[in-house]
Amino acid sequence: MRVALDAALSPGLDVLEAVIAGAGSLADRIDASHWRIELPEVESAVAEKAVAAFLGAPEVLVERMTKQGRRSFDARAAVARCEVADEPDLPSGAVAVPCAIIDLVVRQVTPAVRPDDVLSGLRVVAGLEPPVPPRVTRLAQGTLTAQGEIVDPLDADRVDVGIGER
Repeated sequence: MRVALDAALSPGLDVLEAVIAGAGSLADRIDASHWRIELPEVESAVAEKAVAAFLGAPEVLVERMTKQGRRSFDARAAVARCEVADEPDLPSGAVAVPCAIIDLVVRQVTPAVRPDDVLSGLRVVAGLEPPVPPRVTRLAQGTLTAQGEIVDPLDADRVDVGIGER
């Protein structure tokens, strides 16, 4: 099976692990996403004040165009964690440019709250306007634990056997 998968993939992509999923769809197993938002040219202290205002608000209404038209919804309710990371203030691939980095965990709700909705919320409650476009990276998707961590949605199906050992 591994040889067939490797042959079907583009050069440089390798299959490291395969999991036979149990009952239920993958979408049903995903209830949160973990994001990294880099804000070039934004000082960490400025981002920390904006995040504190966002988290301190009971509700943060933002607007976005959805399939049903322009819609207003609460971006705050979906946020499980939002904090400015304790990392060097440098965006990926840049030197000597301040860059606040926000660590964000968002629950899957309807309508979906995306990182850009949270950024809109930061603008609404704290006036945070990044001077350049942010860089957003999804780090993980899966099941949100009581501790606020994301667990791989296929962990329950994983068997301690490597691909070549079956």
